[in-house]
Amino acid sequence: MTTLRLPHLAGVGTVLRSDAVRRGRTKSLGHLTDEELLDLLARSDERALAELYDRFGGVAYGLALRILRDETLAQDAVQDAFLAVWRSAATFLPERARPSTWILTLVHRRAVDLVRREERRRGEPLDDSLHAAAAATDDEASVRFHRRLVQEALRRLPPDQREALELGYYGGLTQSQIAERLGEPLGTIKSRTFAGLARLRELLREAGVEEPVAG
Repeated sequence: MTTLRLPHLAGVGTVLRSDAVRRGRTKSLGHLTDEELLDLLARSDERALAELYDRFGGVAYGLALRILRDETLAQDAVQDAFLAVWRSAATFLPERARPSTWILTLVHRRAVDLVRREERRRGEPLDDSLHAAAAATDDEASVRFHRRLVQEALRRLPPDQREALELGYYGGLTQSQIAERLGEPLGTIKSRTFAGLARLRELLREAGVEEPVAG
C-alpha cells in the first residue's frame, strides 16, 4: 500500500498525493457521494482517501486547531485521523452517522488525545492564563462539535419523536403544552419523548458522545 502524506495545511488544504495516486486519479471521483467514497476506501482505493481529504480536510484542520491551538499538532491530529479513516473505512455504518460526522469524530478524538499527550510530556502545568485560555478554547470547540452531533442524531429520529423533543428542548414547551399544540393525548407525548430520548442517547453513544442527554 502506498502511504498518503497529508500536508502542512497552510491554506487551501489539499492532499500531497503520491505519484501512484496522481496516475490513478485519471477519472475524478468528485461526482461520488461521501458514502460511495468510503465504500471505495474500504476496498483500498487511495483516490477515495484523497477525495475525502479534499472535501473535509480544511474543516478537520479547523476543528483540531481550535482544540490544540498549535498548527503542527493540529496537522498531526488531522493526519492521524485520516490514516484511521483509511484503516477503518470498512467499519463505517451509514445508518449510524453521516461520513462527515464520523470523520470529524475521529479528528476530535485524536486532537483530545494529543492534548493529553502534551500535558503528560510537559510534566508540569502551563502558565495559568494560557491553560485557562486553552481550556476555554477546547470547551468551546467541544460544545460546538457535540451540538452538531446532537442535531444530526435528532434528524435520524422518527419525525414524531423528533418533533416532541424539539418542541420541548428547543421550543421550551411543557409536555402538556406540546400535547395541546399537536392535538395528541398527553400520554402519547410522554411516550414519544421517552422513546426519542432513549434513541437519541443510543445514537450519541454510537457517535462517541458519552455524556447523557438532559432528560
